[in-house]
Amino acid sequence: MKPYRKAITLVMVLKLSSTMVELMLPYILEHIIDVTVPTGDLTRIFLWGGLMILTALAARQLNVTANRGAVENAHNVSYNIRQDLFIKTANLSGRQFDAFGLPSLISRMTSDSYNVQSCAQSLQTLCVRAPIMLVGGIVITMTMDWVLAAVLCGMLPILLAVIIGVSRYGIPLYNKVQESLDDVVRVMRENITGIRVVKALSKTDYEKRRFAASNDAMTRNDIKASTVMALPGPVMQLSLNTGLTLVVFIGAIRVNNGQMEPGVILAFLTYFNMVLQGVMGINRIFMMISKASASASRIGRILEAPEDQRVLSESEAKKPSGDEFIRFEHVNFSYGEAGTAQAEAFGGEGREQCLYDIDFSIKKGESLGIIGPTGCGKTTIINLLMRFYDVEDGGVFVDGKDVRSFQKDDLHRKFGVVFQNDMVFNDTLRRNISFGREIAEDGLWKAAKDAMAEEYIAGLDGQMDYMADIKGANLSGGQKQRLLVARALAADPEILILDDSSSALDYKTDAALRKAIFEHHKNTTTILIAQRVSSVMGMTHILVMDNGRCIGYGNHEHLLESCPEYREIFQTQMGALA
Repeated sequence: MKPYRKAITLVMVLKLSSTMVELMLPYILEHIIDVTVPTGDLTRIFLWGGLMILTALAARQLNVTANRGAVENAHNVSYNIRQDLFIKTANLSGRQFDAFGLPSLISRMTSDSYNVQSCAQSLQTLCVRAPIMLVGGIVITMTMDWVLAAVLCGMLPILLAVIIGVSRYGIPLYNKVQESLDDVVRVMRENITGIRVVKALSKTDYEKRRFAASNDAMTRNDIKASTVMALPGPVMQLSLNTGLTLVVFIGAIRVNNGQMEPGVILAFLTYFNMVLQGVMGINRIFMMISKASASASRIGRILEAPEDQRVLSESEAKKPSGDEFIRFEHVNFSYGEAGTAQAEAFGGEGREQCLYDIDFSIKKGESLGIIGPTGCGKTTIINLLMRFYDVEDGGVFVDGKDVRSFQKDDLHRKFGVVFQNDMVFNDTLRRNISFGREIAEDGLWKAAKDAMAEEYIAGLDGQMDYMADIKGANLSGGQKQRLLVARALAADPEILILDDSSSALDYKTDAALRKAIFEHHKNTTTILIAQRVSSVMGMTHILVMDNGRCIGYGNHEHLLESCPEYREIFQTQMGALA
């Protein structure tokens, strides 16, 4: 809120002014009833009546202006929070992203930021109005009749004690509500993403029960938190209505005894209502702060997450033992760091060793095929090469430098990448390929041609201006993969990574795609992860993986002789084709 302190101060001054003006209304009413009306002077009555109308209009206009300003300031605060959250999320390391979890990051950017926005809006208005209503009402009533004011003041300590006690208990409950919401978002996201699989396997009822379980848990936590936080309401109503009854009763006795005027009772009833609004407002403040504090804490854990992938200086970085363009030197890696300070900070649990002593190198312009069973660590090698994660032992080097010594943008600009299940955006094909980069029209078509996508794009309505649906739903699997390859090739990268990016292509198209890449991007170092041996057999080098270990490395002919596992894959797949 600090950047908007001037605008916020103005809102609070306007709200203070409007509240002070409102506090004058019952006093004017009491003066009209007890002083002006008994005189019978219509001119004075109309003048005081007109003053009361002008006062009411002034209070209304000040309130409207203040409320509009509060809304604008709160939206600006929320906008900045979401922007900062998005930027921080985009720069989280792989370990941090895994620890927080995608559903939790989504709910923090949506539900939590909204809770903070609501609180920021109320802080500017309610935090001024409620205390002034409470204190101002009590002060004015003390000047009017101290006996009735004492009745009013006697109720306040009880009410404030209830509010403070309940609010302290409510913050942990709202934390549980937001954590339950994370689980609901996770289950919902899984179902929306995999809706075709759910329907195809007739598991709709099963998923309904799974979602209902998460939804019920969140609802129970929300009901518990809301019930606890709603407790002050009935207590306040009972106490204040009891006080109101006492004011009327005692006031009637005092009027009957000539100790006070009837107009004082009417003014007192109005002030009593204002004090009630003040107390209820303070209760709402505590409720909002309780909920917003829980949300702000969750947001803060993202924004204050430590930088765990700093850029190493030249003296800190490791030196490669050779001059190859890409080198992995005795790399070990595991997901999760149980017992470390970082794991405790991000909630990481368990330790899953993924790579063991990976050691290989390739020269600039050469190609590397990585093949092996699912879960053997193929994609992890790419994650380390692009520094989404940092190695535990050994070193990863690109162009003679430790990847940890690159600025992230400088490192990533070297790559053109197609990951498994990569994203096609709800945008034109032109923007999907260019992806915010300054690429000329002929460059886009050249990339499409090399990716075997030119022909089908030319046949679409609007061609490059054809609008892809969300996740490319209006494109076939093969069309999406070729579009993604075109995106990777468009900037003519130094390193091209294709992670199982031709699984939806037929053998002929797959072969033509690889041929175009090798012929037209001779200076590009290509790394291709595949399940089909036909996709990697033409590579300069082939890395055979199994259970996180390299069990074979060399060209196709060498591996057929030296690696039984590779030979078995080749015979199984190519024999089936034959």
